[in-house]
Amino acid sequence: MLHSIIFSIAERILKEPGYAVSPEEAYNLAALSEVHPVDFIVCAHRIRTQYLGNSVFTCAIINAKSGLCTEDCAFCAQSSHHRAQIETYQLKSEAELVAHAMRMREAGATNYSPVTSGYALTEDEMETVTRVAATLQSTTDLKVCASLGMLTEAAAKRLKASGVSRYHHNLETARSHFDQICTTHDYDEDVETVRVAKAAGLEVCSGCIMGLGETWEQRVEIAMTLRDLDVDSIPINFLNPILGTRMEKRPLLSPTEALKCIALFRFMHPQRDITVCGAREVTLKDFQSWVFLAGANGLMIGDYLTTKGRSAAMDIEMIRALGLSHGRR
Repeated sequence: MLHSIIFSIAERILKEPGYAVSPEEAYNLAALSEVHPVDFIVCAHRIRTQYLGNSVFTCAIINAKSGLCTEDCAFCAQSSHHRAQIETYQLKSEAELVAHAMRMREAGATNYSPVTSGYALTEDEMETVTRVAATLQSTTDLKVCASLGMLTEAAAKRLKASGVSRYHHNLETARSHFDQICTTHDYDEDVETVRVAKAAGLEVCSGCIMGLGETWEQRVEIAMTLRDLDVDSIPINFLNPILGTRMEKRPLLSPTEALKCIALFRFMHPQRDITVCGAREVTLKDFQSWVFLAGANGLMIGDYLTTKGRSAAMDIEMIRALGLSHGRR
């Protein structure tokens, strides 16, 4: 029998589509999940299937501009403040970006995004990205996304006009924990970019990295912030401690804790897209298929920014083997 408190909160979410879990309820759920993780995960699955059905989508990204970033984010191999051994290069060409998108579409991606290092793009770089977006929007069925750092109102409108549907900009962690992660810009700058993108008519994809030393209370805090910002999609990453970064010695989350993080976000965001992204292979290991049971309805396939993912074919086969429908969101 499911734990009565977890079950009762889940039932209210299922019966009242507008119901929002309170911070106090979320703290309680997080505490109960320590003793009743399966109950928590099973209820998250019921919430996902009721509101989002049996369909999942797949995102792919390209590290379109790599390294030499002026920001000091503690987890990031691309920061110029770190000594991680990565390849650095300026923005890839329009032809390279389009060709990679086509390959990932053939591999099974439904959504595609160029991702660039650095605080923001230059005018010439933005011109390249908007041309790529226009080409993909007019010649493929991909949902075109972009992750280009901070945005101005003019840049957001330009992206929207070029065919970008969804803008990605992670908050990374809770406001109360942010100064432990980044000191070179303010949390409010990230929040403002989310607001600017939404005001321009873009869908917003904004989430976090779990395993940065945050507490469960801070996980609830970031989930609440994302709800207050009314984001459309929430990517959940897990820390992959990369040699040469400030986080190189942090341990990986256990598979169970990672799955409970996904379930918490599903309880707090019943009708939003939740995508499991970076470091799922090293964190979840043999439990990768459980991300859907825990409440996710999206999966990033292919490689990440500076680390490799497993083959896209394996992920597409996993989705099919689970009997899930695969399509564009």
